[in-house]
Amino acid sequence: MSTEVVEPTTDQALLGDESVWTGRIFSDGWTDAPATIEVTEPATGEVIGSAGLGDPETVARAASSAARAQRDWAAAPATERVAVVRRAAELLERHRAELIRWLVRESGSIPPKADNEISASIGQFEMAASLISHPLGHVLPSLTPGRTSMARRVPVGVVGVICPWNFPVVLPARSVGPALALGNAVVLKSDPNTPVSGGVLTARIFEEAGLPDGVLHVICGGAEVGQALVEDPNVRMISFTGSTATGRKVGEGAGRNLKRVVLEMGGNSPLVVLEDADVEAASSAGAWGSFLHQGQICLAASRHLVHESIVAEYLEALVERAGRLPVGNPDTDEVALGPIINQKQVERVQGIVDRSVSQGATALTGGTHEGLFYSPTVLGDVTPSMPAFTDELFGPVAPVTSFRDDADAVELANATDYGLAAAVQSGSEQRAAAVAEQLRAGMVHINDQTVNEEPPAPFGGFGASSNGGHFGGVANLELWTEWQWVTSRPKAEPFPF
Repeated sequence: MSTEVVEPTTDQALLGDESVWTGRIFSDGWTDAPATIEVTEPATGEVIGSAGLGDPETVARAASSAARAQRDWAAAPATERVAVVRRAAELLERHRAELIRWLVRESGSIPPKADNEISASIGQFEMAASLISHPLGHVLPSLTPGRTSMARRVPVGVVGVICPWNFPVVLPARSVGPALALGNAVVLKSDPNTPVSGGVLTARIFEEAGLPDGVLHVICGGAEVGQALVEDPNVRMISFTGSTATGRKVGEGAGRNLKRVVLEMGGNSPLVVLEDADVEAASSAGAWGSFLHQGQICLAASRHLVHESIVAEYLEALVERAGRLPVGNPDTDEVALGPIINQKQVERVQGIVDRSVSQGATALTGGTHEGLFYSPTVLGDVTPSMPAFTDELFGPVAPVTSFRDDADAVELANATDYGLAAAVQSGSEQRAAAVAEQLRAGMVHINDQTVNEEPPAPFGGFGASSNGGHFGGVANLELWTEWQWVTSRPKAEPFPF
């Protein structure tokens, strides 16, 4: 199998020739899809493209093709596999401006968020390429004289990757990059809300990077396509990012089919503000953690737990910050918040706010929307029984709950089935660390906010946020490979029978 990278002769737009991908899926090249879906800009309702939509039969053909291609891809020298992934990172950088525009228009990202997502995706590919420097095996002592014993990491095979719409470039990148670098083939299911930036983009990047046909397939689709991917016998592993409710179904399906599965699901992350914290700095962390990308982030600061002695000051500062954040079309205006992804999500967020207010919470600012544009919202007097405390928000809402002392803060922070991220703000790093040590979360940040991710760091949560798998850094070695025990003797010897 040849993996020679062919340099393009021009710097033409990656997605510019829409005839290449319009109404098509990427499976052994671009092929006509059984159905199409309109790509709609949330900020305007304008149709900005048409993408291919797959079905279960499409998944079956793709998985079969991937299983055949994976054997040759795994046998290719690691340097050749890594060269393709590095080339993908270079192409992301080369086409940064074009890809940012697609993220802004298709997902409602503001340009700085989109720019950061491209940088993070480049980082994921570069980290995947660095896996070539890590040992993939161990020589073991053998109890049998004359026998060599070795444990080595081998590719899983065909990996099914299911990703959501909120970070449609970097979430596929953190799975596709290391999976390919370590010799797996991939079938990626993109979300119908972002079929271009969440699917077509990845397909075009690796097509241009010189990835051999059949090693990567990209299919947009809904639940039926995801279910087909989970159940297909050629797919040996599922990487899922999305809601906990859907993740449970994916986990059940994968379990029935005895597949490896990594689930990165929802969050309800606490930001704990102790009474000795810098209120201005803490409220800035709170605003960033709750309002970035309209709060549509699994890591968002979903519960602001503030000491009762400073809660009034904190609320005043947070409301002031929310009031300075303009909301509008991120493609045409300089705004801090763009649109919510669709009407269903708006109604969900509004329902959580309305039910919480009816139970006694106070909407100090926001709590309203115009179309898909939801105002940054601060809720005071939130108690642990309210939906704004118990539910994952996925909208620009900052619920604030007061606590009495450190023990009360820890109890409130841990009063959730989720356990993705947490943050603690204090004037004493040592005291904050003592509180942080008691928090049940896969990622904990001191004098920081909850929305953090770096390619070298293991990314994953506890409880209803994860099934225990972690993305990133050296964790990728175990995630995308499995152990194989190999023994060898110089020549065959007879046994007692």
